[in-house]
Amino acid sequence: MTDNANAAQTIAAGYDFSGTALELGTVLVDGTVDPTAKVRIPLAMMNRHGLVAGATGTGKTKTLQLVVEQLSGAGVPVVLADVKGDLSGLVRAGESGDRVTARAADTGDDWQPTAFPAEFVSLGTEGVGVPVRATISAFGPILLSKVLGLNATQESTLGLIFHWADEHQLELLDLKDLRSVIAYLTSPEGKGDLEGIGGVSKQTAGVILRSLVNLEADGGDTFFGEPEFAVDDLMRIDPTGKGVITLFELGAQAARPTLFSTFLMWVLAELFQHLPEAGDLDKPKLVFVFDESHLLFADASKAFKDQVEQTVKLIRSKGVGVFFCSQLPTDIPNQVLSQLGARIQHALRAFTPEDQAALAKTVKTYPTSPVYKLDEALTALGIGEAVVTVLSETGAPTPVAWTRLRAPRSLMGAIGDDAVKQAAQASPLWGRYAQTVDNLSAFEKLNQRAQEAQAPAEQAPAPAPQGRREPEETSWVGDVMKNPAVKSFLRSAASSAGRELSRSLFGTKRRR
Repeated sequence: MTDNANAAQTIAAGYDFSGTALELGTVLVDGTVDPTAKVRIPLAMMNRHGLVAGATGTGKTKTLQLVVEQLSGAGVPVVLADVKGDLSGLVRAGESGDRVTARAADTGDDWQPTAFPAEFVSLGTEGVGVPVRATISAFGPILLSKVLGLNATQESTLGLIFHWADEHQLELLDLKDLRSVIAYLTSPEGKGDLEGIGGVSKQTAGVILRSLVNLEADGGDTFFGEPEFAVDDLMRIDPTGKGVITLFELGAQAARPTLFSTFLMWVLAELFQHLPEAGDLDKPKLVFVFDESHLLFADASKAFKDQVEQTVKLIRSKGVGVFFCSQLPTDIPNQVLSQLGARIQHALRAFTPEDQAALAKTVKTYPTSPVYKLDEALTALGIGEAVVTVLSETGAPTPVAWTRLRAPRSLMGAIGDDAVKQAAQASPLWGRYAQTVDNLSAFEKLNQRAQEAQAPAEQAPAPAPQGRREPEETSWVGDVMKNPAVKSFLRSAASSAGRELSRSLFGTKRRR
């Protein structure tokens, strides 16, 4: 056996796990690939999170497709952001060819074309998938501030506005609800309430209001509202035992990619609130993939980054794994990066001083390798190759492996918008989410208040004839029941029932 073969087998020994594992590929040393030297990820470690990184065109998307296929095949549901629209091929069996055959031989893969179950969903009603929404109140002030591009002061102000609306039972379901609350607080009628909140200036509230108008102009009004998306619909298994893959299509939200990535963070926060503690499992309940992760962290406030870090730390115990995908590891904050157990690093470019600095930082995050010079390896990787290290079944990092990755078994390409629309409309989710619902909320309640304030005062009732007197209690009850505010409250009781005034991660609304 040659030295290269010995080195490859030594590295592969670190990936020889006793439990179920995902097959990534085979070890490559000095340009020689060993089809018997397997590189794998233990399925039980997929809730220890991970990173897929690399420059444009190096094969990150195909790596995601490879990992997602095997998770689905193992009965694990997956949530995946299809930012570029080229992962819809997961629902169709792949096509064989010379390149696939050669890759299968290099990786020791008995390649078979396979299709996987998937749901296509889009933010709001302007996309090609099943429209999904979140209410403003459930989204919370921290996530909404990220979408609106607010600074720390404005974010704090928005939090106080949310708090005031909660206290006054003004449900914030869509953008017009929040706009009406801010418009009221900045009006002469709401001046006292605005001063009572504390630390809120009319000018700052005006900036937030203008940002909301811009968001609405970009299509945000079709996303915020009801029916609100239920995270239970992400955790489904199909009749054959495969995990259902939920593909979030960017579609019309291409103009506001920050809204897209932030919504996915809201879904993750909802999962954290919804799922019970699970401890260590043989396989995760769900794996969540953030493609183009730099969109999530770009210009993010400290409060936002802190909440992402906390979510990633804690959601592991709920049985959920989180994978980030971006061009550079440095796109991910250090506090979050330190939580990621699996690393699949495709080629990096080092053309500029900034690139070289990022390369040096990346090398320092890997275990020392006696086989590879990592600074050279990371710039010499071919398409569909990656430097890999994961957590073993005991939680220790595996040896660094230059890996030739397997080919996905589903179609490596898009199926087209028309096919996606047909699949979405045939989904059981379509009947649940396709139609927008506009329930009684802050907008209607504040409009009603304004109308009542403008209405002429009712004439005092004529005095009762001598000798007749209605019981005092009956008269009081009647007056109360005739009060328009009480009538409004009774009409909205159903929509208000079950809502708590406390907020959890990212200031998202807790519900019973």
